[in-house]
Amino acid sequence: MARFRVIKSLLLGGALLFGGGSAGAQEVVNIYTTREPGLAAPLFEAFTKATGIEVKSVFIKDGLAERVKAEGATSPADILMTVDVGNLLDVVDAGITQPVETPALKAAIPANLRDPAGNWYALSLRARLVYTAKDVVKLDAITYEQLADPKWKGKVCIRSGQHPYNVALVAAYIVHHGEAKAEEWLRGVKANLARKAAGGDREGARDILGGICDLAVGNSYYVGLMRSGKGGADQKKWGDGIGVLLPTFEGGGTHVNVSGAAVAKNAPHKAAAIKFMEFAVSPTMQAVYAQQNMEYPVIAEAGIDPVIAGLGKLKVDPISLVDIAKNRKRASELIDKVGFDN
Repeated sequence: MARFRVIKSLLLGGALLFGGGSAGAQEVVNIYTTREPGLAAPLFEAFTKATGIEVKSVFIKDGLAERVKAEGATSPADILMTVDVGNLLDVVDAGITQPVETPALKAAIPANLRDPAGNWYALSLRARLVYTAKDVVKLDAITYEQLADPKWKGKVCIRSGQHPYNVALVAAYIVHHGEAKAEEWLRGVKANLARKAAGGDREGARDILGGICDLAVGNSYYVGLMRSGKGGADQKKWGDGIGVLLPTFEGGGTHVNVSGAAVAKNAPHKAAAIKFMEFAVSPTMQAVYAQQNMEYPVIAEAGIDPVIAGLGKLKVDPISLVDIAKNRKRASELIDKVGFDN
């Protein structure tokens, strides 16, 4: 109930900030999203309440770019929302977005978290963390580079190297250190695995409690889900039973992935789409969106869920998400080359 009251209060604040609903004929903005509808619903509802613009959303689990391309110039899509920077670049590469730059968007979103040409903007962040066996691992900090330290031989759990979360992490390693060092690091992490690289991030927490590993790589989002009880009693036990570190790259920050949005190339309601984008990056709505989804807001001053805030202060790695995405293909090739998932 407490969280509901907080979100309700923030929604009312957003309505006041944007001047309330319009009295005339209702405008519309059509949103194609790969996010589960419930995750974005508070944002959609608040936008309508604040502006009077109706949101019509379509959930597309797979094939977003293919659908919009097939619809062509008659596509009703105004906004394309998705998770993972790779997916954002895919819709840009498919030629189905258009650049949008406004003072509000540029001021709100750091340069490394948006497309230089304005084709997409990050809306929320997920940090790639290290879970620990807190009764065994006595560390206050760790770097991604240290995951390859031989002292962790047989003690590291991680999901498939080819999962997009890990491909992006390896791509970030390439940006920081180059391909040769990234390959050496992958071989070191592989040598330290306690079990086959498989399962999900939550299974890493489970296996720490099961004594299989001392460290596991996982997203902040999953810690939020587990500790909040949204995943059930067993997962809450896993989340409460682990320690959490926010690793950094040497000389850098914590690797993040994003959810984000773009304005569709043939958006029939472009003005409404731009209003939606600006609304989504306002401090009030950043707080609602991040709290609902157990993610970090892109706006530093926006509110954050207490569970996520309890993980520690996030220092986002300053390298560009575009540079990370450009190295995804090479990262995937290196993962296969070292037989990481074998």
